[in-house]
Amino acid sequence: MPGRLTTHVLDTAHGRPASNIAIELWQLDAEGKSRSLLKTLRTNTDGRTDVPLLAGEELNTGVYELVFTVGDYFAAQTVATSTPPFLDNVPVRFGIADVNAHYHVPLLVSPWAYSTYRGS
Repeated sequence: MPGRLTTHVLDTAHGRPASNIAIELWQLDAEGKSRSLLKTLRTNTDGRTDVPLLAGEELNTGVYELVFTVGDYFAAQTVATSTPPFLDNVPVRFGIADVNAHYHVPLLVSPWAYSTYRGS
């Protein structure tokens, strides 16, 4: 199977997938000084995107950034948040070294904390 980039967002405050979160995918230049927006997607009811963020020939070595719009998501939930929200747009910057590998970047998030890792 060709390389691909996927994500998954889990709402740890409610113990469920986070649906309808907008995710921006950016690619940074070699110096890391500028970035280009590649696409914007939304999570489905399982907290995943319906298609990989990148796959096959779209996947190149380099530095990328995912920006998760969790502030809007939690504002629509029945959970207490602050104004302004403690977490609004959560950026996760990472590198892709092997275009034949599967890079899975999950986000576990609440209104007050988040974590990520390279998943499978």
